[in-house]
Amino acid sequence: MSIRVKRISMASAAIAIALALLHSLAFGSNLPPARGAVLPEINLLVPDNAAHRDYLGLEDGTFFKIPQIKARVVIIEIFSMYCPYCQREAPEINRLYSIIEKSPGLRGKIKLIGIGAGNSRFEVEVFRKKYGIAFPLISDEDFSIHKCLGEVRTPYFLGVTINDDGTHQVFYSKLGGFKGAELFLEQMIQLSGLKGEG
Repeated sequence: MSIRVKRISMASAAIAIALALLHSLAFGSNLPPARGAVLPEINLLVPDNAAHRDYLGLEDGTFFKIPQIKARVVIIEIFSMYCPYCQREAPEINRLYSIIEKSPGLRGKIKLIGIGAGNSRFEVEVFRKKYGIAFPLISDEDFSIHKCLGEVRTPYFLGVTINDDGTHQVFYSKLGGFKGAELFLEQMIQLSGLKGEG
């Protein structure tokens, strides 16, 4: 390769990097929240269902943020009712919820929510009824939350620790990979630091 061709290749690479940086600055980074980061400011619809509001520890209202959930750890599933992987994993997610709720040491400390990317309230309810989902599912019909979370594919799981002072931190951020309720729960306990709390 001649020196001239090498210089053109290097210049092209530099231009591509500069354009990517400019795009990132103009439109924001389109990456999911990384481990150790905080969630972007997202507003979720407060569930109409009183049992779901009680489960999350929320008052009546229109919107809430993840750190307002009364728990030490929140596991978030970004799903779509049209996603075949989400449909296939629904029974294991239900088992995860059931294991947590039946454990005196975990109940109240770990809570689950689902966010339906591009799903209307009606679609979320169809998914809930079809798969018997007991934990709150939140509609994200206009994809606004999905965009804030990096436009991830589904199912995508986020684990967030919530501190006593209201701050929070992402400890898990991964596409799919749900190998079984018990293994996943053990991983969440270890990564979140709940291990050894009794």
